[in-house]
Amino acid sequence: MGDQRQGKSVLTLKNVTKRFSGLVAVDNLSLEMKERTIHALIGPNGAGKSTAINMITGLLPLTEGEIYHGDTKISGMNAHQIAQTRCSRTFQNLKLYPSMTVKENLMMGGMMDMKQGFFPFIFSPSKALKEEKMVSEKAEQILEFIGIQDLAKEYPSNMPYGKQKLAELARSLMSDPRLLFLDEPAAGLNPSERVEFVNIMMKVFDSGIDIFLIEHNMDVIMNISHYITVISFGSKIAEGTPEEIQQDPVVIKAYLGDRYKQNMARGAAHAESR
Repeated sequence: MGDQRQGKSVLTLKNVTKRFSGLVAVDNLSLEMKERTIHALIGPNGAGKSTAINMITGLLPLTEGEIYHGDTKISGMNAHQIAQTRCSRTFQNLKLYPSMTVKENLMMGGMMDMKQGFFPFIFSPSKALKEEKMVSEKAEQILEFIGIQDLAKEYPSNMPYGKQKLAELARSLMSDPRLLFLDEPAAGLNPSERVEFVNIMMKVFDSGIDIFLIEHNMDVIMNISHYITVISFGSKIAEGTPEEIQQDPVVIKAYLGDRYKQNMARGAAHAESR
């Protein structure tokens, strides 16, 4: 998709390290993500990808290093404070509330922006109800944008897994993020669900939201990413465009494997013969 390395930085990691007792999960990781890009973090299982995204979004404290969203230092902030800098995320394991409808799940995602807290709700219910109406309307607009407005009154447990993933994506948009973190968004999806999710993810990106994602499906990564950072055993081993990463011998050896390289060669030969 071309090299997008020019432009303003939207996310910067400087020498980020995370230790759990004696184990170094993330080791001196530095990366820079530019605005208006889709930046992927890939690597083998246990490479430290989820630990990295959990540190960026405030779920885990750093052992060392600094993280910036734009010019704002977010390392040291809690998850709620980081969300208020207009970062949002989805999770590898769905975090939807099973006892709430899809629309109610979205409304919960929008509550952080409500100015009326619990006590104002008691003393000024009209203002609180006005805000609740605004959040309700916003949820309906986002459900329509994602294309699942027909599931507004459905409970997540009654929906296919792919639709649950879309519902979680929709909820992450309720906080008007400028930067969206997706943790294994295509995991567990069948091929048609994966195509649907990728199409909607590109629609989200085209709406002006930058995307940072962890993903194992290489067909997804190589087709939508502008830039890729590869880590193994917590350390960065490569960085570049999809084209550069696919040709990198260190990445092929550590992660993609020789079979991936052979498949790429077969695909290229097939394309040339057509």
